[in-house]
Amino acid sequence: MMKKTLTLALVGLAWLSVPAQAQNDRSFEIAKNLEIFSSVYKQLNLNYVDDVDPGKTIKVAIDAMLGSLDPYTNYFPESDIEDVKLQLLGEYGGVGAIITQHGDSIYISEPYKGLPADEAGLKAGDRIVAVNGESTKGKKVPDVSSAMRGQAGTAVTLRVERGGEELERTLIRREIKLPNVPYSGFVGAKGDVGYIKLDEFTNDAAKNVREAFVKLKKEKPSMRGVILDLRGNGGGLMNEAVDIVNIWVPRGILVVETKGKVASKNLKSYTRLQPEDTEIPLAVLIDGGSASASEIVSGSLQDLDRAVVIGQRSYGKGLVQNILPMPYNSQMKVTVSKYFIPSGRCIQAIDYSHRDENGRALKVPDSLKTAFKTKAGRTVYDGFGIEPDIEIEPEYMSNIAIALVQKQLIFDYATAFYRSHKEIASPENFEISDEIYADFCRYLKEKKLSYNTVTERVINELRDVAKQEKYDSAIEQQLKEMESRLATEKESDLQKHRGELCDMLKAEILTRYYYDQGRLQGALKSDPVVLRAVEEFGTKGVKGNN
Repeated sequence: MMKKTLTLALVGLAWLSVPAQAQNDRSFEIAKNLEIFSSVYKQLNLNYVDDVDPGKTIKVAIDAMLGSLDPYTNYFPESDIEDVKLQLLGEYGGVGAIITQHGDSIYISEPYKGLPADEAGLKAGDRIVAVNGESTKGKKVPDVSSAMRGQAGTAVTLRVERGGEELERTLIRREIKLPNVPYSGFVGAKGDVGYIKLDEFTNDAAKNVREAFVKLKKEKPSMRGVILDLRGNGGGLMNEAVDIVNIWVPRGILVVETKGKVASKNLKSYTRLQPEDTEIPLAVLIDGGSASASEIVSGSLQDLDRAVVIGQRSYGKGLVQNILPMPYNSQMKVTVSKYFIPSGRCIQAIDYSHRDENGRALKVPDSLKTAFKTKAGRTVYDGFGIEPDIEIEPEYMSNIAIALVQKQLIFDYATAFYRSHKEIASPENFEISDEIYADFCRYLKEKKLSYNTVTERVINELRDVAKQEKYDSAIEQQLKEMESRLATEKESDLQKHRGELCDMLKAEILTRYYYDQGRLQGALKSDPVVLRAVEEFGTKGVKGNN
């Protein structure tokens, strides 16, 4: 009996020693591979035929290492800290302008209202010729953007070309804080539904959304409901997401829980403030660009049956990142946990720990998706983003619209229109008239617009294959007839897709006169997802899906 007891005790001690042994083995593997890496670089530095740039080479190595994990774990050297501030805080040192590339040239596509570029009189459509005397020829957007950014209070000189004339402006950089709520107002035929657009979950996002809601409610106490638009919102700070949910949900409600490797860092986040309104009908708009914090807000409001979610399935990012300080003013953003919303589900759609033979991360298979219940007992699923309660089919761009964007022709026409029209109607009243559209069509004719459709590419591929298989002479006549009919159809594309093209043209022109806010405001009247949300309030008049 004693021998058996001793044996059990020894087995128990051996079991207890396994974690310690595993940890020692892991530490040895880390030390061994770090030594190998150091030796590899040392030998490169000593023996490689050309000089090796240490900063560049090590950065490539770090990026490759982190790239094997997930796309959200990144290293930022000191030179890229402005990009970190922009991502997390919506802030950077610069002049306040969006720039774009057209061919070999860089253009200002939008100056932000009231910021240095706007105050200096720079306009959308201005071609940037030089930054601080250095030509932009042959440079890409990141290069020019980097040159324009810098510490607040420092000067930057831009030389731009406008209508054949060159202008030079010296601007003083500022700490640019992008508005996370670019527009709020009313929609619907009666103008009695509130609308709030949230672009990013940066600092003060919850404060700004709350203030926008309070202002709307004060202006129209009898409004039928409110729409929170999170389409295209890639997320940001988790605490801001929790506080936004709190605007419409009572204090003390669990919104999100994070779980990771380090148990001491796991966190449950509850609403902590007095809500503004727990009864008003609420709709949240999402699409494939709604991720992370957007999914916390839409998913938790769905789980709590507090809002109806409308649009398309969200991105599916259920991973949480922390910023860690690194030596020499560098930083690293590291995925530290997954988040879980009130029903208990995680909406992460891609499993980065498993990859196929080509190294691509795998989507969570349907067989592993789990059903959960909302507060009212409705079934929801994990593993593939937030599925809307009311799904609206996405609208895809036509071939001609894609061509106009790629060739910058809508952008260029809007620039010419702005230079020849001193003013236009307000955003809610401006429309593309028959006269404007006819002028636009003439402009495209002058520019000799041409584009290839998928059908044309398929015909050409079929012709090539037929030639290889020696069927070309037998079917060439039919192919030519198809091409002829397609050419006739393409001639009517400007009229066939007039509605889509007018919406795009209207948005670009409104941006010239009323900035981003005007573009958003002008699009609301014809936005199918917004119109569906307004319709939902009209038919149900209740909160969420009770």
